[in-house]
Amino acid sequence: MADKKKLRAPTGMAGLVRYEEDAESKIKLEPKIVVFIAVAIIILEILLFSFL
Repeated sequence: MADKKKLRAPTGMAGLVRYEEDAESKIKLEPKIVVFIAVAIIILEILLFSFL
């Protein structure tokens, strides 16, 4: 009797989402540049907090 009251999830794609494999980013950055920008922002923030 408990089996009849049990809720069932849809058996479709089980919550998985398909993404286009051919999709390309409009902005292409090398990992070095991303790390450099992050370090530069951290240094700038430290300098601003130390002088203000």
